[in-house]
Amino acid sequence: MKILLLNQVFWPDVAATAQYGYDLAKYLSGRARHQVTVVASRSLYGGIGANLSREDWIDGIRIVRSGKSVFGKRGLIPRALDFGVFHVAALVRALLLPRQSVIVCFTTPPFILLIGIILRRIKRTRVICWSMDLYPEVPLAAGVVRRGSLMHRAFESIDRFCLRRADRVIVLGRCMRERMLAKGVKPERIELVDMWADPGEFSGRQGVGNAFRSAWGIGDRFTIQYSGNFGIGHDGRTIYEAMRLLRGEDRIRWVFAGGGTKRAEIEEFVRQERIDNVVLKSYQPRESLGELIALGDVHLVTISQGFEGLMVPSKFYGALAAGRPVIYIGPASSEVARVIAEEGCGIVIDQQRPQDLCAAIRRLMDEPGYRAEISSRALAAAHRRFTLDRSCDRWNTIIQSVRGHPADQARAVAGPGGERP
Repeated sequence: MKILLLNQVFWPDVAATAQYGYDLAKYLSGRARHQVTVVASRSLYGGIGANLSREDWIDGIRIVRSGKSVFGKRGLIPRALDFGVFHVAALVRALLLPRQSVIVCFTTPPFILLIGIILRRIKRTRVICWSMDLYPEVPLAAGVVRRGSLMHRAFESIDRFCLRRADRVIVLGRCMRERMLAKGVKPERIELVDMWADPGEFSGRQGVGNAFRSAWGIGDRFTIQYSGNFGIGHDGRTIYEAMRLLRGEDRIRWVFAGGGTKRAEIEEFVRQERIDNVVLKSYQPRESLGELIALGDVHLVTISQGFEGLMVPSKFYGALAAGRPVIYIGPASSEVARVIAEEGCGIVIDQQRPQDLCAAIRRLMDEPGYRAEISSRALAAAHRRFTLDRSCDRWNTIIQSVRGHPADQARAVAGPGGERP
């Protein structure tokens, strides 16, 4: 079967959606033996200019790239212009490709599903929406767009139009499923597929033998880690206040490794408050991910009030796969909070309760037996519920269920080692 994945970012980008897209494409091309093509941008996430080649092959996956970022993350309007350019470039590229059986549309950039709906009409391609986050709800929750405004109504109309015409909508959690139902998507078209993180990939060295502890001067200090994107949907205030309360404790290190729209906010807070027990680093290569996640004694995951169901942080699953306790800050109705309650693999903290966050950190630091128990539960949950094989098997089943026309249903005939068909 011919399958097209459409997302602004893909390999070798380190953004979360790029990594998940690569995992799925590799599985579909290899184990499921489909013919997989990816349409993506020539720009790296958050970057400017055409950094990547127009076409690549990796693991039997054909990657074709169109468009480039001109403005990066310089503001809402410049980003919207970049998004618009990619929409047009990706549509032209997708139309020029042979007819695909199924197209999987991500949500980066927003409303890229519209291209899938156009292909569905013109080329009779089946369409699956992989909802990583919900628009226009995200800018609405952030206060960037006003509810009931002309922009909100226009974006909401486009979103509902596309979602109701998709053959399937993949959501990341129960809270997101509830949001989709509220949008009018039929229940039988919604599928919940968990995010994944394989323990084998996240089995980095713990303690002082960890390479990052040595390189970043952490040593044997207790490490509280936040990895990945820190953006508009993540609560920083509670973390900042806890950092202020624990400012003088040299036996603690806060580690932020990643980026996002709030990265500058963290840096400014650390500078103004003169917090010296913090380490700030950028995104790390995927091949170093296991060692990076193993660095933390405890991992922070956060969602701001009002964003539950709009996103599900993938960093949560990486922490579980590394066998690390999670301190989650945010609404109890979110998928992360529900899994923690079911598996006993972490601690849930209400927003604006920095003293509770400090207490949780101190308990995990001072009670190694308690920390070990939660770590064991985290790893068990990862093995039982959140492996790549489990989720990608589910993906393959869904794709098979919506397959396109008979002419496109033949499996790819790819050479060994990912040769071009």
